[in-house]
Amino acid sequence: MQEPEEKKIALELLETEQAYVNRLYLLDQIFYTELMKEAKNGKTVPEEVVKMIFSNISSIYQFHAKFFLPELQKRMEDWSCNPRIGDVIQKLAPFLKMYGEYVKNFDKAVELITVWSEKSPPFQELIADIQKRKVCANLTLQHHMLEPVQRIPRYELLLKDYVQKLPPKSPDREDAEKALEMIFMVAKHSNAAIAEMERLQNLWAVYQRLGLEDDIVDPSNELIKEGPIQKISTRNNSTSEKYLFLFNNMLLYCVPKVIQVGAEFQVHLRINVDSMKVRELNDTQFPHTFLVSGKQRTLELQARSEEEMNAWIK
Repeated sequence: MQEPEEKKIALELLETEQAYVNRLYLLDQIFYTELMKEAKNGKTVPEEVVKMIFSNISSIYQFHAKFFLPELQKRMEDWSCNPRIGDVIQKLAPFLKMYGEYVKNFDKAVELITVWSEKSPPFQELIADIQKRKVCANLTLQHHMLEPVQRIPRYELLLKDYVQKLPPKSPDREDAEKALEMIFMVAKHSNAAIAEMERLQNLWAVYQRLGLEDDIVDPSNELIKEGPIQKISTRNNSTSEKYLFLFNNMLLYCVPKVIQVGAEFQVHLRINVDSMKVRELNDTQFPHTFLVSGKQRTLELQARSEEEMNAWIK
């Protein structure tokens, strides 16, 4: 008898879950526990740093080891009389929202490992010592930490496959489809959280470069494009280096600061997008030139190439 396709996928889910719980055990019970112990003895790094690196890995480990894996194991043992996993995954899905915190923290965690490895040789040595153990399979701490980030997309793929292979009349169809939808929402939630966080971080970095002028700092703004540009002075037929920041609602025309204390740029002019007009100029003396006009002022600007000019105009 050939095993039905959907059972093979359910078994793959169980096997990968078992391996995943081992990885979580390594992160939480070995790396986190041992680094925390040394931090408490004051030998390596502050305890806070270790907590920030591992975020909420303990909750994730407990959830998978004590709840999800045992439920899956039980279900696969009873497969012959109850061939279904959809309901178990539905119970699991809401808890996966806690991955949002871990995933959002991931880049920061990797950065902390790098920074503190340089600052504290004992910290670096302890990590290297754990990485040499057989249980680490010659992989770095950062590599193991990536696993939870990749786990939800993995559930999504396996479950999609499972639903496709289910016979139309399967008792698990309705539950499995609902479970897939729930996992899909969780993945979206986690990606949206990361995207929003990145957007705000990038926006804040731009505001810092502009000297945090009160009337410019607005978290709902979106930076569309930035870059150097030449300003053409028709009076004396010359150009000078300027810098543009284009947001969804305004164009900031800036001058690079010579002495960069606090800010990189000084805002010379702001043009609101809603009344702004842009058009290309055919100037033989200054190629790749375009005009940007607002209510108060018109700027004659020169890009470095035709592609760059077109990108700005677009």
